Parts: sequence; C-alpha cells; structure tokens
Amino acid sequence: MSMFDVIGFDADDTLWHSEDGFRANEEQFVELITPFAPDGVEVKAALTATERKNLAAFGYGVKSFGLSMVEAAVTISGGRVPSTVVAEMVEMVRAQLEEPVRLLDHVPEVLAAVGSTRRMILITKGDLIHQTHKVTTSGLAHHFEQVEIVLEKDPETYAGLLARHDIDPTRFCMVGNSVRSDILPVLSLGGHGVHIPYPILWDLEHVEHDEHFVELASLADLPAWLDRR
Repeated sequence: MSMFDVIGFDADDTLWHSEDGFRANEEQFVELITPFAPDGVEVKAALTATERKNLAAFGYGVKSFGLSMVEAAVTISGGRVPSTVVAEMVEMVRAQLEEPVRLLDHVPEVLAAVGSTRRMILITKGDLIHQTHKVTTSGLAHHFEQVEIVLEKDPETYAGLLARHDIDPTRFCMVGNSVRSDILPVLSLGGHGVHIPYPILWDLEHVEHDEHFVELASLADLPAWLDRR
C-alpha cells in the first residue's frame, strides 16, 4: 500500500518558470535606480528590505513587487527619480504579468504519471488574478482535483486546507522548490515533502533549518520515487 493518498504540487518554479522573471526585473531596477542613489546605498538590498516590509500589506506576486519597486525607487533617490523611470518600471511589471506560461521540463508527463494512481492538488501563493491566469493558460489544470491559491504557505494554511479536503496530513506529500514554503510547514504537521530546487530562489524564501527531507534533482525523478513508496 502506498504511503501517500494525496500529492500536493507547488506551481511557480516547480511546474513553470517564475523567479527568473523577477530576477531580470530586479537587475533592471538596479540599473535604473543606481544613478539616483547616494554613494554607499546598496540598491538591491534596499529593494529586498522594502519587499519584506510590504509583505503583510501587499502579499506576494508581481503587482506587490511592482509597488515595492516604485516605493524603493522614491525612497532611495530621495524623491529625485524621474517619472519616466517610474513609467519604465510600470511597463516592466506589465510585461511580466502578460508573459506566457513557460513550463519546466517533463511537467506534463510527470503529472499524468502521478495522477494515474493518486489524487493531486495544486497549492500556490500569490495574486489571485495572476495565479489563476497562469493555472488556466498552462493547460495543466485538468490534472488536479483542486487548485488552491493562498495568501501564505504556513502550517495554519496547510492545516486548514488539508482538513477542508479531508486529507490525513500523515498521508500527504508536498512537492515544491521552496523549503520555507513547500516543505517545512507540511513536515510540521506530520506530512511529507519532496524538495526539487530551482536554480534561482527569492531572497525572502531562504530559511535556516535542520530538518531532513527528500530532495530530487528533477521533477522527472518523482514518479519513480513515488513508486517505491
């Protein structure tokens, strides 16, 4: 008998590319704002600090990132940043929101294989409109029994979600690229996690921990790993 009744999947940077778009816009932000920054100010660090401050009010996602860019630009420059630069940042955000979904390698076949024997749910955090658009245009929604777009991925959110869907945490396994958001909260409930790293990780997703969990090099390795459980 399998260890798991239900497999949960993260979306961004687990099923499709996401963080590389943020990283490209971060780098462009640094290029745009550095000429207006006082000597000794680390522009990238200031942006990250602004994002951290704004999480409770703005949440996650591209729109939140855009608001934090504008705020950081005004603060760093002492209000000297030109309106043309602000307009360029707005267009950066618009382009990121309109970017087509770019699936990671092996995703469709892995979901088909895992879904042939187990219930699957998609759990992603961020802006409701943007995340819904990505899910519906990805062509992957039909693989999942449920799609959950949440404000945060913490133990309380996972506990409520699992209870709502009548899922025993000890027979649930979450698959994702973020140890902080996809693995540790589920382990704290007695569940299981499979970490599949993405080459880029947002600064605010880094976490210190001493937990032991499974890590696979590629999503393509997941079906075989599950078959042994």
